[in-house]
Amino acid sequence: MDSEEESFIRLQDDRLQSPEKLRQEIERCKELYSALEKDNAKLQTAKEAAEQRAQELKKEGELHEILEQLPLNGDEERAHQIFAIKEENNRLRQEKQVLKNKLEELKKRELWNDPVMILSALPEKKMIFKGLTANKEDMNKLILTPLIHSPLPGGSALITFEEAEVAQRITEMREHTVELSCGQLEELDQCRVRVQAVPVDILVPSALEIRLTQSSRSILVSDLPSLDISKEALLDKLELFFSKTKNGGSEVESREFLEDSDQVVLTFTQDGVAEPLIERGHTQVPIGKGKYKIKISPCMSGDISNLQLQPSRCPRTVLLLGIPDVLSVESMRDALEIHFQKASRGGGEVDALAYVPAGRTGVAVFEEDTG
Repeated sequence: MDSEEESFIRLQDDRLQSPEKLRQEIERCKELYSALEKDNAKLQTAKEAAEQRAQELKKEGELHEILEQLPLNGDEERAHQIFAIKEENNRLRQEKQVLKNKLEELKKRELWNDPVMILSALPEKKMIFKGLTANKEDMNKLILTPLIHSPLPGGSALITFEEAEVAQRITEMREHTVELSCGQLEELDQCRVRVQAVPVDILVPSALEIRLTQSSRSILVSDLPSLDISKEALLDKLELFFSKTKNGGSEVESREFLEDSDQVVLTFTQDGVAEPLIERGHTQVPIGKGKYKIKISPCMSGDISNLQLQPSRCPRTVLLLGIPDVLSVESMRDALEIHFQKASRGGGEVDALAYVPAGRTGVAVFEEDTG
């Protein structure tokens, strides 16, 4: 249980980020989310009105088509009426097309598709190209695994149940009285605390567009051998090899291992060196007493050109607020887990629980629920 909790939440040093700044950021996010909800409601209303008007125009168009098929029978007045109906029908068709275009535009406009408000806070992430996929349908797809970080105030707890129905039941009850194990206190009221249970809503990415560019002076070196030498020594060997013109290289400006990978990015001081090496694809590099075949690939960099977000409610997780600092962290966590596991109090089996004492701050990490 302890290992799950450590991966679920991480407490931060108060000197790095004050509780007041976190509270201000939380309030700012709440105000932004409220404004987005109002905008979404307006867009939904406009969408429904456009759809209803389109249906009305469709019915009117069908009626006019029936009238067009009626014979004139030489009646001049009736001919004028049908001509007027035809003109009106054409006008309605044009109006229908305009409304249809507006409807399509509304569908494309999600309230969270404005990338300006979120891109500034998006962390930089280095990416590497590992070759084409065997499945042609997946060649232009980038699979994202969201990892959402959200601040938690002091005096709160996140509790995740095994069943979503339990979490919904707990939030519907709203207020809960939790009994504490306080053997030294005589009065029962002094051994109870009231906490508020609210649902957990977060913004998750729904669409992402990245503009990729190939570096003209950098290469990606992979398939490196596993040797009993340090990474710094291996970088020295690679720089020495690729700095020689007889090996197709030139003076190396920088070299670095990519984070969480065994690939190295080498950047030359001159243009025109990387392309011939990339076309070669592989080369033999002497390291120690042996020679090793390594792979040379283009080095790609990407800029996010569009990011769309949508609100998502965590179905199995509940946020508990207003928890007083009356017990140790472990004792309070145990008391909360015992209370919310009892079916008689609306609870159920608890999958994970993280508690942030009053006066401290924490960061909750949300990932995709694959269970």
